[in-house]
Amino acid sequence: MVDGQGIFLGGSPSGSSIDPQYLNLRRANRHGLIAGATGTGKTVTLQGIAENFSAAGVPVFMADVKGDLSGMAMAGSPMAKNADKLVARAADIGMEGFGWRDNPVIFWDLYGEQGHPIRTTVSEMGPLLLARLMNLNEVQEGVLNIAFRLADEEGLLLLDLGDLQAMLVHCAEQADALSARYGNVSKASVGSIQRQLLQLESQGGGHFFGEPALAIEDFLGVDDQGRGYVNILAADKLMQSPKLYATFLLWLLSELFEVLPEVGDPDKPKLVFFFDEAHLLFDDAPKALTDKIEQVVRLIRSKGVGVYFVTQNPIDIPEDVAGQLGNRVQHALRAFTPRDQKAIAAAAETFRINPDLDVARVITELKVGEALVSVLQEDGSPSIVQRTLIAPPGSRLGPVDARERALMLSTSPVAGKYDEAIDRESAEEILAARADAAIAAAGAAKAQVEADKAAATQAKLEARQREAEARDNVRRQAAAEREAAKPGAVEKALQSATRAAASSIGRQIANEVGRAVLGGGRRRGASGGIAGQLVRGILGGLFK
Repeated sequence: MVDGQGIFLGGSPSGSSIDPQYLNLRRANRHGLIAGATGTGKTVTLQGIAENFSAAGVPVFMADVKGDLSGMAMAGSPMAKNADKLVARAADIGMEGFGWRDNPVIFWDLYGEQGHPIRTTVSEMGPLLLARLMNLNEVQEGVLNIAFRLADEEGLLLLDLGDLQAMLVHCAEQADALSARYGNVSKASVGSIQRQLLQLESQGGGHFFGEPALAIEDFLGVDDQGRGYVNILAADKLMQSPKLYATFLLWLLSELFEVLPEVGDPDKPKLVFFFDEAHLLFDDAPKALTDKIEQVVRLIRSKGVGVYFVTQNPIDIPEDVAGQLGNRVQHALRAFTPRDQKAIAAAAETFRINPDLDVARVITELKVGEALVSVLQEDGSPSIVQRTLIAPPGSRLGPVDARERALMLSTSPVAGKYDEAIDRESAEEILAARADAAIAAAGAAKAQVEADKAAATQAKLEARQREAEARDNVRRQAAAEREAAKPGAVEKALQSATRAAASSIGRQIANEVGRAVLGGGRRRGASGGIAGQLVRGILGGLFK
């Protein structure tokens, strides 16, 4: 129920002097806490507050970790189980106008199974949240930051996990150059990040990264009756990957902070964000991440967004964050362990003191559907804590069935907008194209070298062949010239006859000269014979 005082949270039994409790819409962006042990009524309280925000025209986002909140899409029924108790509760606390009603619900699901897919890009997530998601150490986170920096410098879009894997391979290939520019980039660190990425992908994280990315404006709409849309994230499967769940919700808060304009303190919030199982956000969170959460929670108020943490134990919320939560609904806590006792003491100390109420004792005595309530008043101060019977919701308590969910999805205002993934050119494709081009260029260069070698070899063979042909030509020419220089048969016969005649004439002349020289006659003597032979030999040689 919503009236001029705000959202009716509940009251005390009829006849009580305790005033009913209202959540002031002008102070609803100052954040809040809904806490209590399992089975004390947190989910019903959450459902009632959410549907009243919707009725006031305020969009809501909530995570449905058990599947129960999906029933908000359907009106409750007087024939439903426990319906008579809800009606009796409304009458007992003086709740006017209680009735069964539905709410305008949009179903979302990171896996795209029970709602419209929610996606973001790796670039929008950023290295800080990704490092948290993959549980990286400081060295590995530094390498991841360098990968993002290099992608910006080279104009490479990081849209999905495939792009990030390709970028990490690119960094490993340039490890030496990057180390000189930004600090040590070891291939071992890159390999560790890649293994964490594979693990994240095996947990279904790949469904979350890609396009079309979520437009925050789709969370901020109202229906034709002016009711704010109730955006319900199916988180039953997502809870199996608690880091992915927590990182997604923190990313969503960060996106809201980045996108929404400053509005100060509006008459009512622009969006109310319920963070169920809030302890998951802070479990094992490094200080840098806790500081980021505190900063977002502190500053997002000025954007008109109220953040309500829902958790079993109030000490799950760090003090710096808890100090920002002005509106509190505390269901029963159990004092079974020392930690439980510490939680009770901490919860009691956070409320504005009520002299008529022993808070520490009452917290352990609260019944299902009862809570201690303290909210911010018009002047911004917290109200005195009061023991309150929480107002019942008018929508169904329990999940919708598959047919009802399918109907809601088909008539959703964002039907068809996010259902099909888009894979446009980004880092993975560009780097693959570069690698292919490099391989092709290397192949072309190798082919050119081989072609040049083949051409050089052919040229050598041709040169050798020309040289051999030239030598053959020279030999043939020389042989031809020698052959041409040889005398013919007639010439040979004439030369032979000439030599024979010359020889005969020479012998005759020699004989005559010898006789003349030696005084001749035919007198034979040893000396004369020898001298005659010598002369004849000389003259005979001249006439050959």
